[in-house]
Amino acid sequence: MNIPLRNLGIAPNAWAVNQTFADITRPPQPPQPVILPTETKTLRLDLAKTAILVVDMQNDFCHPDGWLAHIGVDVTPARKPIEPLQALLPALREKGVPVIWLNWGNRPDLLNISANVLHVYNPTGEGVGLGDPLPSNGAPVLMAGSWAAAVVDELEQLPQDIRVDKYRMSGFWDTPLDSILKNLGRNTLLFTGVNADQCVMVTLCDANFLGYDCLLIKDCTATTSPDYCWLATLYNVNQCFGFVTDSESILTALNNLGG
Repeated sequence: MNIPLRNLGIAPNAWAVNQTFADITRPPQPPQPVILPTETKTLRLDLAKTAILVVDMQNDFCHPDGWLAHIGVDVTPARKPIEPLQALLPALREKGVPVIWLNWGNRPDLLNISANVLHVYNPTGEGVGLGDPLPSNGAPVLMAGSWAAAVVDELEQLPQDIRVDKYRMSGFWDTPLDSILKNLGRNTLLFTGVNADQCVMVTLCDANFLGYDCLLIKDCTATTSPDYCWLATLYNVNQCFGFVTDSESILTALNNLGG
């Protein structure tokens, strides 16, 4: 008598098992190859192995009542990715590309945040730093579940999207991001969000070190840092860590893929 197999795990990194048998072949996903131009080379990549990371598009970084604005930073540049992301994310979802919201969201007790990280954002100890309430509305800075750490209202998050809290500039440090990507079978990563030269760049570098293929989406990424930081980011991604493209090129590639 044949005993039916039950799925165990998350496809495509799943087994099929019963009491006496385990199928560990992990059948591959049907490929969805597209041709995508970048600033250095034309790529052929597989959407079935691709995910998009949206980094730190949060009120504290992008809203005029958020933390950066409170400490005197002009957040206008940080809002530039909103419009192109509004067009790009639905198109990628339609093709089955996972959208991963990678947001800074600390524990309320800050027990996993060391003094050197706190010092970066509150060097005198007298200002409004991580976990402190914003004077405008009392929201605790970058605390998970707070208004301050929430994604800006202009960007829609859907139930099938994936949310990962991070606690450093890199989204891979002390988070489940790498395990999630491996379970999803995704090894090509599209990078968007803010700040390009800080959290986006550091996460992209770590992804490169871990063996992921990295693409920076130029118009979906921005920084409030000086222009030379932006130019250095583009140079280093092109030179060392991956490729640079834009959302229009991706949308064109998706349209060429068809159905």
